[in-house]
Amino acid sequence: MKKVLLIDDDQRHSELLRTYLGRFGIELDWAPEAVSGLARLKSTAPDLLLLDVMLPGRDGFDICREVRRHSSIPIIMLTARGDVIDRVSGLELGADDYVGKPFEPRELVARIQTILRRADPRSNAQRLSFAGMELDTEARTVRIDGEPVELTSMEFELLSLLARNAGRKLSRDQIMAELRGIDAAILSRSIDIAVSRLRQKLSDSGKPARFIQTVWGRGYTFIGRPVPADG
Repeated sequence: MKKVLLIDDDQRHSELLRTYLGRFGIELDWAPEAVSGLARLKSTAPDLLLLDVMLPGRDGFDICREVRRHSSIPIIMLTARGDVIDRVSGLELGADDYVGKPFEPRELVARIQTILRRADPRSNAQRLSFAGMELDTEARTVRIDGEPVELTSMEFELLSLLARNAGRKLSRDQIMAELRGIDAAILSRSIDIAVSRLRQKLSDSGKPARFIQTVWGRGYTFIGRPVPADG
């Protein structure tokens, strides 16, 4: 049974959501604010974090920022505010998805299942080696010049997608089709944000690019030089 932690100050809604998610084999734990939520995150080690933006005291953006300092747990942010800027802000902080309130519970279940499936190390297990990079999709690890790099779920899936299609130009639409589950209204922008964050973590922000090259007006291509896995 997958475990999800919800940080949301609406207790009644949280109880209803716990009952609904239970029908799909998802166990929901709940905390009403930042302090207890961060404590529950540390003590229970859930598979995914549902994080409301509008919270008493520290808001969801602040919590997301703190979580990302030490964890790559998948994060879905929830908010009643529909401002695209707010949604982009969450993605810039490392959230994997963003769901606006009110939402259909079945849609949220689908989003959770999609992200958990992507994070499952047993799916599409593969080891890829490039000059300066080792990518293990089973262990979900990335090493750059022998040093481990911590990526969020979305960043890892984006890198895996690009690396599996090394040398092929992928448009934003193609990337969006593969990384389903993110709000379509802002997905194109979120891909650019995710690529920018990924490049920073891979130390690939300089010119010329070492791993990910922008195809102006189209999308991105992975240009890492393949090497044998044992070499």
